[in-house]
Amino acid sequence: MVKAIVGANWGDEGKGKITDMLAKEADIIVRFQGGANAGHTIVNDYGKFALHTLPSGVFYGHTTSIIGNGVALDIPVLIEEIQSITDRGVPAPKVLVSDRAQIVMPYHVLFDQYEEERLGGKSFGSTKSGIAPFYSDKFAKIGFQVSELFYDDILKEKVKRVCELKNVLLEHLYHKPLLDPDALLATLQEYRELVAPYVCDVSLYLDKALKDGKNILLEGQLGTLKDPDHGIYPMVTSSSTLAAYGAVGAGIPPYEIGKIITVCKAYSSAVGAGAFVSEIFGEEAEELRRRGGDGGEYGAKTGRPRRVGWFDCVASKYGLRLQGTTDVAFTVLDVLGYLDEIPVCVGYEADGEVTSDFPVTGKLSHAKPVLKILPGWKEDIRGIREYEKLPENCRKYVEFIEGQIGYPITMVSNGPGREDIIYRSVL
Repeated sequence: MVKAIVGANWGDEGKGKITDMLAKEADIIVRFQGGANAGHTIVNDYGKFALHTLPSGVFYGHTTSIIGNGVALDIPVLIEEIQSITDRGVPAPKVLVSDRAQIVMPYHVLFDQYEEERLGGKSFGSTKSGIAPFYSDKFAKIGFQVSELFYDDILKEKVKRVCELKNVLLEHLYHKPLLDPDALLATLQEYRELVAPYVCDVSLYLDKALKDGKNILLEGQLGTLKDPDHGIYPMVTSSSTLAAYGAVGAGIPPYEIGKIITVCKAYSSAVGAGAFVSEIFGEEAEELRRRGGDGGEYGAKTGRPRRVGWFDCVASKYGLRLQGTTDVAFTVLDVLGYLDEIPVCVGYEADGEVTSDFPVTGKLSHAKPVLKILPGWKEDIRGIREYEKLPENCRKYVEFIEGQIGYPITMVSNGPGREDIIYRSVL
């Protein structure tokens, strides 16, 4: 059985916790896209961790963690991350890296920084981790695949060719220091030594695992609204955030994905620029941000304050549809316990019309939220393990949103720990 765990919105939905929780019953966890530009926060018996490249199920001794071919692989970051968890008492994980994954190069990070600097106030709000330049090079066919590290003749020729191309931009567009081919080749040879123990033909490995009946989790990064095709373009990431891409980014047949668990927060949050219709501001936002998540709504990668807002039924319904959702995991419900009343965005008003269908980006820029006010429950719900024992208004909130989005909420998270979860049967 293959399950995909993905986000419905802008990212930051709590996918890491859900992956960590479901990994208990999994054999293999695969990161299938994205890079170290965002993080998943995990709270477990070992402590609190922010993972950027490793899959979130890495803390279980029985699992194998895989970096799929669709990932933007920053090799030093991966090695440092493995070291950082073992330094805190986590048993050394079994990690495999696809020989077809491509490598985030040091110059990708520099070009990301240089371009954001050049754009100034019109920048894309990048985390400056090199992700957009990486994927640009991948599709321009001038990226470095992990398998190429083991062929010096290929490396030498490509390094020379890439440096010639990049140095034109560095000299004439960015006015920055040029790349040294010899230094770049030495870096790649260092990367080879670092990653060699982990390299594997992942698609072949997964094919055997499927034939052996293993349980596999596919873990995505960010959410539907950051997808380059279906998101709030151009304020999106550079790889597909959809469960459908899990088959491509892991190297398995699409029909093997039997369950798609899409994660929604009980309110909305986002890091980075882009349309966010239900966003709130001022003291109201700061209070929600301060109480949110585990230790507040601040980016796991950047530390910058997340933008926050009320639950957006329009964006979530769209995000769930694009993911092909079979189950909704509804997270951080406990955070809302301080509110007397809880607004929910049920529609967008734009151009004199109200719609509950998510529009293209141009229309979002002048859309206003249509809010429905629901009563709060004014109670701490952490520690509750049965849905029927939640306060009545809390259950009504969950059921109202379920009715709006049209997909079954089968998991409700009411705390940061992996045990803080309520399984809910939906008829």
